[in-house]
Amino acid sequence: MEQVKRASKKSILVSRKRSERYANALSLCVIIFLSAMALLPLYWIFRSSVISNGELYAFPPKFLPQEWLWANYSRTLETFEYLTYLKNTFSIILPAVTAGTITGIFSAYAFARLKFKGKKLIFTLCVGTILLPGMVTLIPLYIFWTRGCGLNDTYWPLILPFLTGGGFFNIFLIKQFMETVPKELDEAAEIDGASHMRILWSILVPSIKPAIAVVIMLLFIQLWNDLLQQMIYINTMSKYTFAIGLTTFTGAFGTKWNFAMAATCMTIAPGILIYLLGQRSFVEGIVLTGMKN
Repeated sequence: MEQVKRASKKSILVSRKRSERYANALSLCVIIFLSAMALLPLYWIFRSSVISNGELYAFPPKFLPQEWLWANYSRTLETFEYLTYLKNTFSIILPAVTAGTITGIFSAYAFARLKFKGKKLIFTLCVGTILLPGMVTLIPLYIFWTRGCGLNDTYWPLILPFLTGGGFFNIFLIKQFMETVPKELDEAAEIDGASHMRILWSILVPSIKPAIAVVIMLLFIQLWNDLLQQMIYINTMSKYTFAIGLTTFTGAFGTKWNFAMAATCMTIAPGILIYLLGQRSFVEGIVLTGMKN
């Protein structure tokens, strides 16, 4: 009987391991398929940038180019002011992301650790702003920045709003992470004579690096893709960013889509590079966000 039981347990374990292997293999195939589907548009843009305009319209389309025309990039740079757009874009992104991250940390610390009158009411009102569509405030803000402050055709209307955390969602995210850090650490630091600033930067900030990385990436993506507001506030061609420059370039070269795709590849390259450099912290922050209570 004992041998029969052992044999049955062994067969059960073997079948379970076999099922797990099949499940893992199936999951891997699904992940590879979905990844390929997600990367296919990027490859197709790249493929379209290194072929002739005539081959671009060929049907049925070929997955691999007949001839790799790398000269399309040099010809595109003759009219696409890449370095100017790069400088202008980061002239907005760097100060806005820095200001949004720092003020977001300060605001989150106030909601997570400090006690003041009206805290719950202010927090509730701020949470309600997340549900407010951007189109509702677009015209009033435009009138305020252009007529009230005289900042038309400048980068300031795109930077100054990020002095308030860049949106309450970022503040809320950092606050949720801060609340997972035990308050006993703050109390111990206060006994040793640490100020609020010392507690924030020496204890809390090192503990919430994944959340800060997520906020930085979200702010970067928001500013990088913000075509609407950039077109509203920026009128001079010498101040155009990537978003505006690519739009005008596509309009000017609407029939030469291979050049337009080359400009697109060069435009998205810095964003992809920055994401690859920070993907570890970004993914870790996203995963931990789902684990926070």
